[in-house]
Amino acid sequence: MYTIAKRYSFSASHVIGGLPAQHPCARLHGHNYEVEVVLQSAELDPVGFVRDFRELSPLKAFIDEKLDHRHLNDVLGHDQTTSEVLAKWIYDWCSALWPEVAAVRVSETPKTWAEYRP
Repeated sequence: MYTIAKRYSFSASHVIGGLPAQHPCARLHGHNYEVEVVLQSAELDPVGFVRDFRELSPLKAFIDEKLDHRHLNDVLGHDQTTSEVLAKWIYDWCSALWPEVAAVRVSETPKTWAEYRP
């Protein structure tokens, strides 16, 4: 199995609902997010790619337009704006374009990440 990955970044705010009032994530706050999309294939195309990285440019446009410097509660339309939920939401968008998408990982900080992999 061949695996490739590409990383993108954006900044956004959010409030996570359902937490105790004293929890820091229950307050309005923001992150400098990292998103990594992972693609896998048992075969390479005639050029030798799983997929040309340039073909992933619609994801950068999507992130820049829909997520960067936005309030995630407004974007997603609810208050379950965890990295886990965001990873699944981005995965669903990506997998509609590229069948090789195997996972999406979202990091809120350099030391934490959440991944959605079906």
